[in-house]
Amino acid sequence: MQVDQDLIDRFADVVDDHQFIHVDPLRATNESVFGGTIAHGFLVLSLLTKLSRQVFAEPATGVVEINYGFNKVRFLAPVRSGARIRARFDLVASQQKGSGTLASYVATIDIQGQSKPALAADWLVLTTN
Repeated sequence: MQVDQDLIDRFADVVDDHQFIHVDPLRATNESVFGGTIAHGFLVLSLLTKLSRQVFAEPATGVVEINYGFNKVRFLAPVRSGARIRARFDLVASQQKGSGTLASYVATIDIQGQSKPALAADWLVLTTN
């Protein structure tokens, strides 16, 4: 998916983070090391949900998936406005938790044309009936 300036601006409005490196392309070009605006780290993290929907099947009727949290999150490289990203999800563990299943994924968000990923996280997802 492409992370464009409109998405970055809308996220800035939601979280009330209007730092110039995110929302002011001219100033970010002139005053930052990024050469333009970049996405908020929390925006990139939040896109795991959207990107996971492109990879995993929809849960069956009556099944609920709950974001259980993260054991580790690292923001490794900035996502510049206009960049295209993709996610990889590697299941590393799965265990019963109550009446559900707790899955642990290593989630990685790659930036097209970049060797360093934008994000690496250990993501926990609880599936219940």
